[in-house]
Amino acid sequence: MPCYWGDAFGSSLGAGGASIPGTATTRGTDDPEETDAAEWLLLLTDPLCELRVLAALGTADDGLAMPGLQSAGERVADGLRKLPRELSSGSYDEDELARLLQDTGLLDGYNSALDELADSDEFRDACAVVQDDVSAAELTTAVSRAVVATLLADSGEAVICTGDERDRMVDLLSGRIGGTARGALLRASAVLLRLGQRLTPQSVLDRKRGEATSAGASAVGDILRYQARGGPLRDHLAQLIAESPEPPVVIGHSLGGIALVDALALAAIRQEPLPVRLLVTVGSQAPFLHELGALAGLPPGATLPPDFPQWLNIYDRRDLLSYLAAPVFPGDPRVADHEVRSRQPFPASHSAYWKLGAVYDRIGEALR
Repeated sequence: MPCYWGDAFGSSLGAGGASIPGTATTRGTDDPEETDAAEWLLLLTDPLCELRVLAALGTADDGLAMPGLQSAGERVADGLRKLPRELSSGSYDEDELARLLQDTGLLDGYNSALDELADSDEFRDACAVVQDDVSAAELTTAVSRAVVATLLADSGEAVICTGDERDRMVDLLSGRIGGTARGALLRASAVLLRLGQRLTPQSVLDRKRGEATSAGASAVGDILRYQARGGPLRDHLAQLIAESPEPPVVIGHSLGGIALVDALALAAIRQEPLPVRLLVTVGSQAPFLHELGALAGLPPGATLPPDFPQWLNIYDRRDLLSYLAAPVFPGDPRVADHEVRSRQPFPASHSAYWKLGAVYDRIGEALR
C-alpha cells in the first residue's frame, strides 16, 4: 500500500519563490559585475590561465626589434623580479599594498606567490612572445591578476576580500611592475570572458538557483519542513500502521525512512508500540541524523527502545544520501545494514534502488 504524503505534509513555496534572488528580475549578460565574476571564477580555478592564453595568442612581430635592446616581455619580467619580496609591518601605514594584503589575510602568501609566478613556464612563455608596448601592458595586468588570483586560491575560505580590494591590489601591482592599471587586458580577457560567460553568467546562476530551490521545495525543502513540523506526518504514519489488518512491513525511502524511524521510536517510548513486522529504510539519512542528535523520536545518543521492530537498512555507497545504521546502534541485533550497488553515480543512485533485484531479495530474506 503506497503512502503519498507530499501534498498534505510536504513543503511548498508559500510566497511563490519571492525569496529567491533573480527570479523577478535578471541582469543581462552585459552586466559589468557579471563579466567580472565570470573572469575571476576562471582565474581562481586556474590563476595562470590568462598567461597561457597570451602565450598561445602571441603578438605581431613588426620586425623593428633592435638587437641588444630589452624586449617588452623582458621589461615586464624585470619589473616582476624587482618587486620587493619583504613588506614589513612598519610600512603598512605608508604602503597601501602591504596594508591591503594584511587586511585581507593574504600577506603571508605574497612572497611565495611572486616566486611561483616568476618560475612558471606560463610566465616565461608569455614574456617570450610579447614584443610591443600594448602587449606588454596586457601582460603586466595579466601577471598582476595571476598573483592576486594565486593568493586568493591558495588561501581559500580563510580570506575575507571584497572585489574592490582585489581590483585595487591588481592596480597597485601593475603600477609597481611598470605597466598600466585595469583595462589593459584585451585579447586574453576576451577569450576567457567568452568561456566564463558560458559557464556561469549570473542569468544562468539565477535560473539554476530558482530551479534548485523550487525542486528543493519537494526534496531538501521537505526535510527542512519535516524537521520543523514533522508531527502531523508521524501521526499519519502511525494511524495507517495501526489500521493495518496485520503487522505490516513498512518501507521508507530517504526522508520516508527518517519519518518511520521517528514514528516507531516515539510510539515505543510512549509504551504504545506500533505493530510492525519489519522496518526497511532505503537510502535514508535516519542514522546520520541520530548521530547529529536531530531525530525527533530518539534523544541524542539514545539506544533504540525495547519495542522497536527489526530494522533492515539498505544503502548504496554511491548514494551520498544513504548511511549505515548498525554502527550507530552497536550490539543491537535488531539492526542490520545491507549494501546494494546500482553502478550509477549520485544522484541517480539515490533513486535506482527500486530497479535492483537485490533490494527485494534482501527484504524477502529478512521475512523468512
